[in-house]
Amino acid sequence: MDRTTGEKRLNIAGLIEKKKKTASVGTITEKAIPGILFGIAAISVFTTIGIVLTLLTETILFFKEVPFLDFFTGTKLKPLGKDAVFGILPLLTGTLLSTVIAMAVAIPIGLMTAVFLSEYASENLRKILKPILEILAGIPTIVYGFFAFTFVTPLLRSFIPGLEPTNILSPGIVMGIMIIPMVASLSEDAMTSVPNAMREGALALGATKLEVTWKVVVPAAISGIIASFVLGISRAIGETMIVAIASGSSKNFTFDVTQSMQTMTAYIVEVTGGEAAAGTTLYYSLYAVAMTLFVFTLIMNLIAQYVSRRFREEY
Repeated sequence: MDRTTGEKRLNIAGLIEKKKKTASVGTITEKAIPGILFGIAAISVFTTIGIVLTLLTETILFFKEVPFLDFFTGTKLKPLGKDAVFGILPLLTGTLLSTVIAMAVAIPIGLMTAVFLSEYASENLRKILKPILEILAGIPTIVYGFFAFTFVTPLLRSFIPGLEPTNILSPGIVMGIMIIPMVASLSEDAMTSVPNAMREGALALGATKLEVTWKVVVPAAISGIIASFVLGISRAIGETMIVAIASGSSKNFTFDVTQSMQTMTAYIVEVTGGEAAAGTTLYYSLYAVAMTLFVFTLIMNLIAQYVSRRFREEY
């Protein structure tokens, strides 16, 4: 009995010691995890700070050579040659026109799709249609660009004879098609989150399905819907390959969507792909345009956050 008792005591002592070691390792891990997570999060912050500092530094050098007002009010952009002129309005016009066209396509189609998926489609049909719709978001943008250039533009020219081979209308429409999944998915999620009790209460009061959708569900989900619109605008402003391929490189200051125009992103692609020597005004103009684009995108994201907080409904 004594031998057996001694062995049991040794086993118990061994288990206790093992638990202490395990607890010690667990304590060290618990203390290390916050530091590791903080380091990972800091990478994003430092990366953002580095990008902003780089853009600011090079942009300041650009404005030492080109007056600030001339850049933002100039209607001519001729970056090459001795008589180079740097006015960003042609790029701003191209960017804003393409964005307006894109959202004119994406907002109605995306919102109607979201309404159908949320309020009218059966659960089985929703499971089929939503993944198919989201496939559009997975198509590379360069494919959209060639689609706009080789299919949409020739198709539009058969209806609009004065449409140039490269124009802002065709890439704007295709960008809208590309943004539809974003608007539809986010809006559908917002409408789905509206409690069914609100729908049932409205139906019990005698409202039709259409009235419930537009007078109850959509107003209740308006913060998420508007946020999807703003994020779609931000996505359109920052699009590169579609406009680089299909809109051309003409730096025209015009509101005629049938003409060839250039956006800010397309200009960045042109300069980085050309022979802009470091230290030249052309080289620094790249950063000035990029900084302007960064500010536009930042403003859109801030607006989306404000709208989400301002009109958010909690149930």
